[in-house]
Amino acid sequence: MRKFIGEEEIVESLISAAGVKGGGMFDWWNEIDNSIEWQQGIFYALCAAYSLVSFVALVQLFRIQMRVPEYGWTTQKVFHLMNFIVNGLRAILFGCYKSVFMIRPKALEMALLDLPGLLFFSTYTLLVLFWAEIYHQARSLPIDKLRPAYLTVNGVVYFIQVCLWLYVRLSHQPIAVEVAKIFFSVISLFAALGFIIYGGRLFYMLRRFPIESKGRRNKLNEVWTWG
Repeated sequence: MRKFIGEEEIVESLISAAGVKGGGMFDWWNEIDNSIEWQQGIFYALCAAYSLVSFVALVQLFRIQMRVPEYGWTTQKVFHLMNFIVNGLRAILFGCYKSVFMIRPKALEMALLDLPGLLFFSTYTLLVLFWAEIYHQARSLPIDKLRPAYLTVNGVVYFIQVCLWLYVRLSHQPIAVEVAKIFFSVISLFAALGFIIYGGRLFYMLRRFPIESKGRRNKLNEVWTWG
């Protein structure tokens, strides 16, 4: 009588054929994960990349300031300044990652690692505010509540984040760290939704203007550049 192959043997054969058994296709990832040299290279490469982005933001800030110094601190200038600060902080953290990971207590380490992310949230909600103001003005809608809403949302986010840091510091429980990570993921999701909603609305609204309109071309370029 013919002997049928069991399900376990089939699975083992497929895994072996894929090269997963005994390492195989995942050997390269394990090598990177366990290699100090690879980790150093990745962290320093990220440090260099964020330093470059920070430098570009600073150059853009100076260019705008030299071109229109009489307008003071406009939304666009503040956006580039915050980009410079956010990416500069990330470059420093990646460049000094060994010292950062050794910081105790854990709450202080989390605060240093989360701070660039919080500033990144403020930076891109500022961009959403800028797009929302343009959209509301074009639709003859009131804009007086947009800036207070921006300040309120950011204030609430920072307050909750500080409370989570204190919770991590006082509780010493792993669940506190997980709650902080989930909270940061949630606010990042809402920032992305605002980015998509108002960026998309503004882009499609501007597309309805005549192609020869200089204002339309400038605003479309601005939406693409800031995005």
